[in-house]
Amino acid sequence: MDIKDIVSTTLILFSVIDIIGNIPIIIDLKSRGIKIESGKASLVALVIMSIFLYSGESILGLFGIDVESFAVAGAIILFLLGLEMILGVTLFKDDPKSNSGTLVPIAFPLIAGAGTMTTIISLQSKYSFIDIQIGIIINIILVYIVLRTSGWIRAKIGPGGANVLRKLFGIILLAIAIKLFRENFHLIISQKM
Repeated sequence: MDIKDIVSTTLILFSVIDIIGNIPIIIDLKSRGIKIESGKASLVALVIMSIFLYSGESILGLFGIDVESFAVAGAIILFLLGLEMILGVTLFKDDPKSNSGTLVPIAFPLIAGAGTMTTIISLQSKYSFIDIQIGIIINIILVYIVLRTSGWIRAKIGPGGANVLRKLFGIILLAIAIKLFRENFHLIISQKM
């Protein structure tokens, strides 16, 4: 256990999870009447990320999926979420029986998405499992705080501010999706040749 490595893994994961950047998505979901259980979403994301830390490549291997393909699929989902935010359309239809956004899209793919999973796998080449696990836990605590206070944040910025933030971060989400796609798609193509 190394404090410097814990700080490094925490900061790297924080930038990839981008919970601050996801505030407009969370506010948007809540404004549409979708219920988000902060504790449950955080716990599910923690479990997904921890499982992926210890057996992610093996799980993907069982399905014959490589990390790059997983990252490209995640990039497409993030791209569509970004389009929803910018255009004000609904591409992902909610289950009429469920009024919850706790598991999808909050726990997955916003918190524990393809970018996070790919980052967790890549961190293993440089950091110990315990340092990465502690970094994950610290990030989940921060995620929980943001999810719990998103109503307060929404009240402070108002509907106009939420709309501007949603569109701005929609563009940022599109850019992240394109970057994730670009960084991984060429690796898939080069493997096939």
